[in-house]
Amino acid sequence: MQRAAWLEESPFTLMLSAGFFGFFSHTGLLRALEEFGLRPQRVIGCSAGSLAGGLWASGMDAGTLADELVSLRREDFWDPGLPLGGLLRGKKFRDRLGLLLGRLGVERIEQTPLSFSPIVHDVLRRKPLALSEGLLGEAIVASCTVPVMFRPVVSQGRLLVDGGVSDRSGFTALDGDERVLLHFLPSRRKVKWGAPAPVPSEIPGADLMLLVTPDLPKVTPFRLEQGPLAYSRTYEHAQRWLGETVEG
Repeated sequence: MQRAAWLEESPFTLMLSAGFFGFFSHTGLLRALEEFGLRPQRVIGCSAGSLAGGLWASGMDAGTLADELVSLRREDFWDPGLPLGGLLRGKKFRDRLGLLLGRLGVERIEQTPLSFSPIVHDVLRRKPLALSEGLLGEAIVASCTVPVMFRPVVSQGRLLVDGGVSDRSGFTALDGDERVLLHFLPSRRKVKWGAPAPVPSEIPGADLMLLVTPDLPKVTPFRLEQGPLAYSRTYEHAQRWLGETVEG
């Protein structure tokens, strides 16, 4: 059976993992899913996955999303200030995201045409949270708030940062027995103690199909020119991968 046929035969959940500036890569997968006519029943997004997944779930098609990302320049989000919890104030990022969501007419998580669950990390409670209601822009910003780089988001008495701090894949949002397509972006970060989060091989209680795009270029605020390559590489890999026949 082709992977695309497996996804088509019954409802599935799309999970887009954390990964520094990995929204280019995620968008490549979204374009491939559109071309195969595959639409998940809901999207779970963490950090970069929250940005790409949240805009897509709000009604922005992958082509338009890719155009927005390719046009992105560092000065569009780079607004350093006094280092009070983070290098960047985040106002430029919030304003640009708000403009995009405003065009789509979506203000709250509950309003997305496709069910969406952004993952954040609650600093005070030291655990991940899957948000199901509230301001969508605020939730996406919180999910993308890389510690030290951006200042934490204060929301409803909670101090929120990047969901990838405690749940890189987005497992927190799963309800149990689900069919899941996970696009996982392995961490490139060097850690002093231990090792980066491993690529998951299974999800307890869920039927998992895992996609990892090989040989992705490193995209950073200072290497945004690598973004279009990450997008096209994932798109081409996902097209082949979805069309492949597998057993079991």
